Amino acid sequence: MEAIQTWVSKNKLTTIGALWASGIGASLAYNSRKRSHLKPSLKLIHARMHAQALTLAVLSSAAVYHYYEKSTMEHGESSTHDSPK
Repeated sequence: MEAIQTWVSKNKLTTIGALWASGIGASLAYNSRKRSHLKPSLKLIHARMHAQALTLAVLSSAAVYHYYEKSTMEHGESSTHDSPK
């Protein structure tokens, strides 16, 4: 699990792009299985909207994780400086 976290933190944009592409693929696969009267262009638009929502969720999660990681590091550094010698 730590290897995955390391790779993701080094390749942030690749990870987000891969999630966006997989979101489009999953949405298109789901919509193509349903019998729908929508044109293919509308199915593509809906797939893009679903992928954008997924991307926003991932970006928001990444921002929260980055903030949490940064505050944890700063808190850890300040506690080492405050310790008596």
